[in-house]
Amino acid sequence: MNFSSFADMGIALLYFTGALVFLAGVLGQNNALKRAASWITVLGFCLHTLALGLKTAVNPLETITQGHFYFSLLAWSLLLIYLILWRRLRLQFMALTAAPLALILFTPSILITTRPLSIPSTLSTLWFGLHIGALFLSLALLALGFGAGLFYLYMNRQLKDKKKPGRFRRDIPSLATFDKLNSLTVSIGFPFFTLGLLSGFIWAGFTWGEPFSWDPKELISIFIWLIFAYLFHQRMAVGWKGRKPAHLTIWIFVLSLCSLFFVNFFIPTHHSF
Repeated sequence: MNFSSFADMGIALLYFTGALVFLAGVLGQNNALKRAASWITVLGFCLHTLALGLKTAVNPLETITQGHFYFSLLAWSLLLIYLILWRRLRLQFMALTAAPLALILFTPSILITTRPLSIPSTLSTLWFGLHIGALFLSLALLALGFGAGLFYLYMNRQLKDKKKPGRFRRDIPSLATFDKLNSLTVSIGFPFFTLGLLSGFIWAGFTWGEPFSWDPKELISIFIWLIFAYLFHQRMAVGWKGRKPAHLTIWIFVLSLCSLFFVNFFIPTHHSF
């Protein structure tokens, strides 16, 4: 087993262990376990960063043409956003969704063998990097918005049914905290999604000679953008709060995952892996 394979297995194990230990800490009301779980996840992120850096440094051209590299990069982006928000907003509880989602997104990079992707021309490399980077940051923010939405709906239902707080619920932040996180992920995520989409069309113009070709991936991305734009408008301009933005953020993220896995793998498209 080479270092790359060893590192991949270590990353997956650390993310899985971090999520499991954090859940045990929440259920057992054990702060020591929760702190340990957070640092296990941080250790996984550090190993992930090292592995991505070494792969790119040793053979950058081969690395960026492998489809599974982008699943690994997306999982890394999710943890990066989580760690930034954890440090700034002290939302440690979101580790309960961040670590499992990172593991789900990272797993295809180990298990799935993908065919080499076409390399963008030198002229369009900047747009390709902007396209990938902006979309991945947007998806990472959406993933946290997805987790915040699930917890918001769970807490809202618990309060509406007037159920007594159990061990799990006592450790969950307030509804206002999850709503604030939703607002943050939408207000930052939508501009990034828009930037990623526009730069993708510009890159397509350089690479295939036309910015829009009715490709299935392009069509579903525009559909997701329209829903995202509606949520952004309702959230920022109209002042939506609570259940509606929570529901819509969940659906946007689910659609994004369908686009990433179903369209890329099973439908003929420029983005096929």
